Amino acid sequence: MKTVRRLFAATMVTLLAVLGLMPAAAQAAPATRYDGVLPNGATWIADVPANWNGTLLLYSHGYNPTPNNPPVNSPDPAVAEALLARGYALAGSSYSRPGWVADTAAQDGLDTLQAVTEIIGRPRRAIALGTSFGGMVTGQLAERGGRRLDGAVATCGLMGGGIDLHNYQLDGSHAIAQLLLAGQQVKLVEFTGPAEAAATAERMIAALDQAQASPAGRARTALIAALYQEPAWVPGQPKPAPGDIDAQVVGQYQNLRAILPFILLGRADMERSAGGNPTSNKGVNYWRQLAESERLPQVAQLYQRAGADLRADLNLLTRTANVTADPAAYRWMTRTSTLSGRLDMPVLTMHTTDDGLVPVQHAEEYADDVRASGSAALLRQAYTDHAGHCAFTTAELVAAVVTVDKRIETGRWDGLADPRRLQALAGSLGLGPAAFVGFRPPEFLGDR
Repeated sequence: MKTVRRLFAATMVTLLAVLGLMPAAAQAAPATRYDGVLPNGATWIADVPANWNGTLLLYSHGYNPTPNNPPVNSPDPAVAEALLARGYALAGSSYSRPGWVADTAAQDGLDTLQAVTEIIGRPRRAIALGTSFGGMVTGQLAERGGRRLDGAVATCGLMGGGIDLHNYQLDGSHAIAQLLLAGQQVKLVEFTGPAEAAATAERMIAALDQAQASPAGRARTALIAALYQEPAWVPGQPKPAPGDIDAQVVGQYQNLRAILPFILLGRADMERSAGGNPTSNKGVNYWRQLAESERLPQVAQLYQRAGADLRADLNLLTRTANVTADPAAYRWMTRTSTLSGRLDMPVLTMHTTDDGLVPVQHAEEYADDVRASGSAALLRQAYTDHAGHCAFTTAELVAAVVTVDKRIETGRWDGLADPRRLQALAGSLGLGPAAFVGFRPPEFLGDR
C-alpha cells in the first residue's frame, strides 16, 4: 500500500504541475488581479494586463481530487506570463468542489465569466481554454456558451467523455484480472473508496511486474496495453523505433505502470460523484477491440514468439466480460460528462501524439461526434510530437490561443490550423521550441 501511495503522490505532483495546479510564480507582465466567490462556493481569479487586447481567456483546469481546490486561470505560470505579455486577460475558477465535478464545472466557468465581465466590462472576444478534464469542460462550453463565448481551445482533453473514458479503462483492468490474476477475486468497479482502489492498483502493478519475467507475460502485457490504449513512448526516454516491438512493449508497460494508480483512484472518485458504476463490458468482443486498436500484428507476433494462445485469451476475455452499468449512474454521467459534438463556435483541440493518461484516441472520437452533428466546419485538430500527458511547450499553447483568436477575427480557418502553419507561428513567438506534426489518431476503443 505504501508503494502505491508513494507512486500516486508522485503522479499527482507531476499532474498538478502540468495541469496548472501548483503554486504560481510571480508574473512579469503588469496586471491587475481580481478575485471573488460564486454563489455555490467556487472561487475565481482574473488577471487583466495593462495592455489588454480585449480578449479574455476563460480557463478550465484539470482534474484535481485533492482537498486543495484553488482557482486557476492558466495552464502554468510560464504560459500565463506569455499570454499576459501579449495582452490577453486570464480568468478561471476552482470549481464547486474537488474531484469529478462535471455537473458544475462548465457553469462555474460561465458564472466566472459573468462575474469578471461585471468588473472589467464585456470583452471584445472571449475564448474558452481547458486542460485534460478541463478540456472536456471546454468542450461543454463550446456546446452551450454561444452568446457568451466566441471560440475554444481544448488541450489534452477527455473529449471521448467520462463514460467512454472509464469503459476502455475497464477493458484493460478486466484483462489484467483475467490474464495476470486468474482465479483471484479482483474488484474492478464499485469501489468503497480510495483505499480499496489503491489496494487493487497495488495488486495489478505487482502482477504486471511479475509478467515481465516471461515471454508469455510480456505478450499478455502488450494485449493489456492495447486495450488501455497505452503508447510506447515514455516521457524522458527515446521514442522506440517503429519496428522494435520489444522496446514498444517495454514502453507500454512503463506508461501503464505509472498511471494505473491514478486511473483506479480516479474511478473510485468518479463512482462516488455518479452514485455508482456507469460503465460496462458485458457483450464486448475483445477480438474486435484488439483489431480496432491497430495493435493486432504486434500482439500476435509476441504471442507467437512466446508460444502462447492469443485466440484462447481473447475468447476468455469475451466470455468473462460481465460488468453492467448502474442505470442511475449511467444517466448522471450521460447528463454531466459527455459531449454531443454540436458546436456553437470554432474549436481547436490539441493533443500530444503519445499521451499515457488521456490517449490521443480521444481526439478521434471527438472528431467523429462533431462530424455526426454537422459541425465539422467549426473544428480543427492539432498534434504535437511529445510523450506525456499535456506535455505542451509554452510556444505551442500560445500558438493555439493566437490561432483561435485569429479564426474568430477573420471568420475563417483558411489553413490556420495546418501543422506547418502552427509550427511557423510557434517559432515566431520567441517562446522556445515547438513540435506540431501531421498525425492521424488510431481508433478510440471506449465507445460501446
